[in-house]
Formats: sequence, structure tokens, C-alpha cells
Amino acid sequence: MLDPLIILIALACGMASRALGLPALIGYLAAGFLLHALNLRGGEILAILSEMGITLLLFTIGLKLKPAELLKPQVWGTTVIHMAAMQLLFLLVLYLLNLALPSLGLNLTSSMVIAFALTFSSTVFVIQIMQERGEMASRHAGLAIGILVVQDLAAVLFLAFSTGKVPHPSAVLLLLLWPLRGVILKLLARSGHGELFTLFGLALALGGAEVFELFGIKGDLGALIIGALLAGHQKAKELSRNLLQFKDLFLVGFFLTIGLAGWPGPETIAVAVFLGTLALVKPLLYFPLLTKLHTPPRTALLSSAALTNYSEFGLIVVSVSATAGWVGAQWTGALSLAIAVSFIISSPLNTKAHDLYRLWHRFLRSFESRKLQAHLPDTSNASVIVLGMGNIGSGAYDAMAEQYGKFVLGVDDNDQKLEMHRQNRRRVVAADASDPDFWHRVKLKEVELIMLALTNHQENLLVSKLLEQLGYQGRIAAVVRFSEEAEELQQLGISTFNLYAQAGAGFANHAVETLDQT
Repeated sequence: MLDPLIILIALACGMASRALGLPALIGYLAAGFLLHALNLRGGEILAILSEMGITLLLFTIGLKLKPAELLKPQVWGTTVIHMAAMQLLFLLVLYLLNLALPSLGLNLTSSMVIAFALTFSSTVFVIQIMQERGEMASRHAGLAIGILVVQDLAAVLFLAFSTGKVPHPSAVLLLLLWPLRGVILKLLARSGHGELFTLFGLALALGGAEVFELFGIKGDLGALIIGALLAGHQKAKELSRNLLQFKDLFLVGFFLTIGLAGWPGPETIAVAVFLGTLALVKPLLYFPLLTKLHTPPRTALLSSAALTNYSEFGLIVVSVSATAGWVGAQWTGALSLAIAVSFIISSPLNTKAHDLYRLWHRFLRSFESRKLQAHLPDTSNASVIVLGMGNIGSGAYDAMAEQYGKFVLGVDDNDQKLEMHRQNRRRVVAADASDPDFWHRVKLKEVELIMLALTNHQENLLVSKLLEQLGYQGRIAAVVRFSEEAEELQQLGISTFNLYAQAGAGFANHAVETLDQT
């Protein structure tokens, strides 16, 4: 029983990859190649994990579907045009490579499949770098993930029809799932927030896939549809978070099986490395497309940098195609190498993305559309600025408004929140707090206090350092959750409010006031 040993080797390689500043999945691919070199083979557990990982990946994609977001021109328009252009580019590149190296054995079908797989960018990579930088709530993260979801939908459609299955006539009964949405959501609510809730989610994904298989529809597509059925509800968001670790864990099995299939030939390896470097072409098209569709230059640059890579979903497409005999088996390993090379290139690019924007600020601003220039946020006469208008930020705004009135300005990046605050007559603007363009429009000399009520510590740090670079001399206060976060911000001269440590004192004061009233 070698599966436990294989998983331990995958763990070691994943940790080594992370230590080098690369995504852990590169380590998992490397572990597979290493195990192949040691002549070790995976068993049933690995195969089952691989299948479950793909099913959960599609289910969680379904949970994130937001038609209103995906229908924005910046999302679907950019994705469609970019994928079409990249498809043509990679078809040309593969045609020329096949002329130079006839041993590659590429025909039109295999070239089209490989080119299609290379048009995708990695959801795993983008989420990892955004989480590490504390930017998951930012506009550029939302934009990049929206583009990835549209790409993933294209891949799902390909996978759905790749097996050539014809749905059974009784598949029309699956339309009855829609009336059951309310029942499923009520059951999710009744299951709480712990292991029962997560187990229910697993049952929906895996059980739903099996139900669709019974009706002659590919189970992975069924998992996506079940997830999409629940999308938009708060419970869907919570379920997506709970299943994230399971999905990533099970996908380890998939990445290992790719490496266990063995190394491609020397010529194919050289081609794979070359294709990996071509990932640098992607942002050169993403950026002008996004800015042309009225995306702020900074958002466009950071989104484009995040998408400078190839996708594990493309690997799934090639793997399925290899099973169907449309591409040679060696191309699965070749694409995994191309993905690894693209990640190695993309990692430092994303690390330096904010610095690159500051360096090329004036040039990149020249791409800003006139429509955006006509709708700049009004930041005049702001004495107090509250960054992050969630529950904490809203409470801070109201407290400061009692003293400063209209001179308090709230800043957030969530359009729904902003509309709610405007209805409550709060003065708010839409902006990314870490965007230097926003702060260049603020008269910082007039601002007495900036309150950081952002989503996480990394974002608070990023904004604090940006304000220091811009020469802000006023006071800064920040909400923190842990003592080490407070210490790090205090070293920058920022006063901190420990939400966990000081909430108890606030609760006690409230209780005393309640007793005094009785």
C-alpha cells in the first residue's frame, strides 16, 4: 500500500515549493515525476482523490457564479476576445514548432486542444497570491476571478461534450432541481456551521454528480450545475469556504497522477519550457483590453499580472483529451511543465506588481478611458477617512460623524455596500484603499485622521506603507485581531484597537450600563 508514502512525498515537495515562493502544486507535479523515476505507482486511493478533486473544483466554481458580475463587459468581453486571440496565437506557434520538429506529431485536432488548454489561467494561483497579499476583497482580485470563472465555464463545456455522451430523454426531469433550491438552502441552514454543514456540501457535490451520470450527463458538469443552483446565497459563500481545503487536498491526487505518467521526451520538454515562457504574452493583451473596456489602469495591471500563467484546468482538458486519443499522452506531462514554468515567471511578477505600477504610473495612466476620467470620486473637504465600510467601519463612521459631520468620508470597494450606505445618507466613495491614484486625489494635508477598518492585516500594512511614502503626517488608527499585528503596526507609528482583546472590556461596560438601568 504505497499511497500513504506517496502522499508524504507530495507533502515534502509541496512544502519545498512553497519555501521557494512558488505555489504548492508545482511541488505536487514534481513529486509525481520523482515517484515515476523511483518506479512507484499510485493505487486506488490516489485515483479516487483525483476524481473527487475535479468534481469539487467544478462544484465550488458553480457556487461562485454571479451572472450580474460575469455579464460585465470587462469580464466576459475581455475573456472571449483574449481566449480567441490566444487560441490563434498558440495554433500558429504549434504549427511552426511542428514544422521545425516533425517528431512532435501534432495534427490540427491535437494542436487545437493544446492551444485551447493554454488559453486558461490558474484559479489556484490567483487565489493563493491574493490571499497571501490580503487582496481577496480588492477590485483587481474580483475582476481576475470573474475572468477565470468565464474561462472555467468554457472548459466545463468542453469536458461535458468530450465524452460524447448523449443525455437520456429522462434528463428533462433534472429541471425539477430548481424548485428544490429553497428546500436545499433550508437544509443547509439547519445543518449549522460545523462538520454536518461541510458533509452536506460534499454530499451535494459528489451525490449530485452521480445523479447526473444516471441521466447520461457528465457528472462534473452536474456538480457545476448543482453549485450554480445555490450561487448568490450567503450559505453558498460559506459552503465554498468550507470546501476550499477539501478541494485543494483532493486535487493533490490529480497533480500526482500527472507526474506519475512520466516525463515527456527531450524535444517535448524543450517545447514545454518555451510554451511556458510565452505566458508573458498574456498580460500584453489583457491590459489594453481591460483599459479599453473602462477598467482603471492599476486594476487592469494587477489583474493582468495575476493572470500571467497557465491553468490546472487546462491540464485537466489535455488529460481528458489524451484519454480520448485526441492528443498524445506525452502532452499531459508537457503541459504540466509549461504550467510550472509559467508559475515560476508569474510569481516574481506579481510580487513586484505594485512597485511596477508606481514606477510606470504616469505612462500607464495614459491608458485611462475618458469615461473613467469623468467619474472621479469626490474626496474634497475630508478631515476623517474611514477605510473599509463593513460593520466595524460603519460604526466608526457614525461615531466620528457626530463630531465631524460631513467632513467624514467612507471608502469601500464593494458597490452593494456603497449603495446601502448612500441610502443611509453616509458620504462614501468607491475606491481601492491601496490604490495610489486614489490618494493622489486626496488633499492629505487636510486629513486629520485615517481609520483602517480593512478586511485583514496585510491590507492594513500595505495602505500604511503607501501613506508613509506619500508623506502623510496625520494620525492613523487601525483595527487588529492579534497582538503581533498590533506590534507590527505600532512600529509604524499607528495606534491600534485589538478587536478581540478590547471587545471583552466593551462587553463588560455594556453589561454594567444595563445593570445601572435596572
